[in-house]
Amino acid sequence: MTKPPLTLYLAAPRGFCAGVDRAIKIVEMALEKWGAPVYVRHEIVHNKYVVDDLRAKGAVFVEELADCPTDRPVIFSAHGVPKAVPAEAARREMIYVDATCPLVSKVHVEAERHFDAGLQIIMIGHDGHPETIGTMGQLPPGAVLLVETAEDVTRLEVRDADALAYVTQTTLSVDDTADIVAALKAQFPGIRGPHKEDICYATTNRQEAVKAMAAKVDAMLVVGAPNSSNSRRLVEVGARAGCSYAQLVQRADDIDWRALEGMHGLGLTAGASAPEVLVNEVIDALRARYDVTIRQVETAVENVEFKVPRALRMPA
Repeated sequence: MTKPPLTLYLAAPRGFCAGVDRAIKIVEMALEKWGAPVYVRHEIVHNKYVVDDLRAKGAVFVEELADCPTDRPVIFSAHGVPKAVPAEAARREMIYVDATCPLVSKVHVEAERHFDAGLQIIMIGHDGHPETIGTMGQLPPGAVLLVETAEDVTRLEVRDADALAYVTQTTLSVDDTADIVAALKAQFPGIRGPHKEDICYATTNRQEAVKAMAAKVDAMLVVGAPNSSNSRRLVEVGARAGCSYAQLVQRADDIDWRALEGMHGLGLTAGASAPEVLVNEVIDALRARYDVTIRQVETAVENVEFKVPRALRMPA
C-alpha cells in the first residue's frame, strides 16, 4: 500500500540544552566516582526516559533530603533548590553536588543582590515549579512576591513602589513574560530588571524555531514531559503562532494519530530536557505510516557548554 506523503519540519535547535546535559553528566560521573547508589533530590531533569535510564544505572530519586541516608552522595537537580537544602546537607555532614543550571544560579545571584540593596523582589514564574521554589528559597520567607500573569500584577501589595526589582523563571514563554514585564513597568515605573534577560537562551531559541515553522504546518508534535515547563510552553507558542493543532508527547506511543489524519505538513520539536533518541523514535513512527520528507527549520546554532563541578573531576 502506498503511504501518504508527509513533509516533516524539524525544528533546530531542539532537545537537550547545556544545563540539562551538564546535570545528567553530573549524575553519571557521581555514579562512576562513588558507585551506586547515588541519591538525587527531585528529578534531575523533567523527563521520564532520562530518569528511568539513570535509575537503572544506580541513581535513587527522592523528593526530600530527609529521604537520603547520610553516608551516600546526594545531587540537587538542575532546577535549583532553596538555600536551606544545601545548608541542611552540610549540617548532616553529607557529600552533596549541586547540579543547578548555571543560568538558574545567575537568577539566584541577581535576586540576592537586589535583596542586599534593600529592594523587594517580584518573581515571574509558575507557582509550585521546582525552579520557582528554589529561587524564592534563596531569600527569607516573604522577601519575594510571585506573579504568574499580567492580571496578578494589578493585585500586588508592595512595601515600597520605588524599591522593587524583578526576576523570572528561565523556562517561561518569551511573549507572555514580556507582557507581564510591561505590566510591572506600567504599574511600577522605577522597577529594576536583570542586566540580561533571565529566560535562558535555550528556551528562547526553541520557541523561535517553533514560531518559524508554525505557519508551515498543519500540526505540531512537541516531545517532552507534562511536568516540563519549557516543553509545555512550546505547545502554547506553536498554537499562538498559527499552528492549528499542537500535541505534547512523551514517546511515540503517545501520538494521537486520529488528530493527525489528513495532514500534509507536520512540525516536530523537543523540549530542553528531551533526548534526541525520543525525537528519532517519533520520526521512525511517522515513517512507518507516511512517505516522509524532512526539512529542517534552523533559527539558531547553539554551542554553549557548562563545566561540571570540580569535585567530580578529581579522584575519589
